[in-house]
Amino acid sequence: MKNISRLSKAVLALSFGLCLLPISKTYAANTDVSAPLSARTTYNQTNVSTATYYFTVAVPASATKPLQQVTLTQIQGGENIEFDAQQSSAFVGTSNRAGENLPVAIASNPNQDNTVTIQFAQPLPPGQTVTIALKPYRNPAYEGFYLFNVKAAPVDQSTEGQSLGVARLQFYQNDF
Repeated sequence: MKNISRLSKAVLALSFGLCLLPISKTYAANTDVSAPLSARTTYNQTNVSTATYYFTVAVPASATKPLQQVTLTQIQGGENIEFDAQQSSAFVGTSNRAGENLPVAIASNPNQDNTVTIQFAQPLPPGQTVTIALKPYRNPAYEGFYLFNVKAAPVDQSTEGQSLGVARLQFYQNDF
């Protein structure tokens, strides 16, 4: 029965993943460039307090404006994940190839539950890849898929931001 439940969850998540929001023109990736968004965690067991979540955004060379901020909104999961802004950071590169640290302001929005905004001190030029390292106070207690809508906003704040898609983290019950 447990395997059927896990299989059902996997099929549901795959179905949801196929319905990702379209990427608009400002930050849309060319077909010859790797995906503009990826996510991973250092520990995928429930209740772990030493995990870091990495959200990597590739600003395509064809982008029309520099990237000023990224907003992540949790849209699915068994519980709301809270982040420690003081322990979170951002850097040029990927989680496996970290480069220069970037000065950022990381804040939760009290008007929008489950939303974290990362504001870059200096806009990121087209062609750059940035990774946001968010430190949760602890991994969720409930296993399953946790989905985050990721939006990017250009330098001029006249727009709300453009969806890059949905980032997914999966957590498993810690059985020991």
